[in-house]
Amino acid sequence: MHTEIHPTSIIAPGAELGQGVKIGPFCTVGAQVVLEDGAELVSHVAIEGRTRLGAGAKIFPFSTIGLAPQDLKYKGEDTETVIGARTQIREHASIHRGTVTGTGITRIGADCLLMATVHVAHDCILGDGCIISNNVALGGHVELGARAIIGGNAALLQFVRVGSGAMVGGLTGVTRDVIPYARVFGTRAELLGLNLIGLKRRGLDKAQLHAVNNAYKFLFTGPGVFAERVVSLSAGAEDPYIRDMLDFIATPSKHGILTNVAGAGEDE
Repeated sequence: MHTEIHPTSIIAPGAELGQGVKIGPFCTVGAQVVLEDGAELVSHVAIEGRTRLGAGAKIFPFSTIGLAPQDLKYKGEDTETVIGARTQIREHASIHRGTVTGTGITRIGADCLLMATVHVAHDCILGDGCIISNNVALGGHVELGARAIIGGNAALLQFVRVGSGAMVGGLTGVTRDVIPYARVFGTRAELLGLNLIGLKRRGLDKAQLHAVNNAYKFLFTGPGVFAERVVSLSAGAEDPYIRDMLDFIATPSKHGILTNVAGAGEDE
């Protein structure tokens, strides 16, 4: 595969370019950058720091990757940014490198789509197949599970976790952790239920969907104290999707689990 570099782009000595890399006009590539086979910078892209762009990934104009984080504690340490294979990053997105006070790495998985003007702050971890809509802001240390979907103009507080397959609605502010497969929406996020369409696409049949949905309802709308319901459900839970939710809840959290249910206490 032939590598193509536009004559207006600047590639620093030391940068590593795989086979079939395409670099369009007015890009800058730093000395510690690795572009794997088939990666493409469309135009006007800046990639700096110790950054690896996976095979077949594509970065659109005016995006910045691996630049210093917006963290006053950062003093130029040699931290990292990794972007997975085939991920697409659209116009004006910004992805900052990690910090030594965090994990030291900002990581975006394979087959993700980050739409225009998305901001991914330092030390964020995004699983494979995530879709991040326009104008989303992810604060530092945010974690998204595989195939999470974040709607346009949503904002996620630092250290928030969003579980695998969860959906965050547009214009939503997320300040607590969202369990896997949940749907949330609101100026301050509230639970709307499970992402049942997403679960169907994963191959769950009607009986399994019913069991997972009943487990969710018991956890978040059942009688008694939330922590006691978690213990009760954990005792006999064998379904892997229910276990995913319980394991997520059991993982230590900076902000706690989002338990507010939309319309709770209202007459139906």
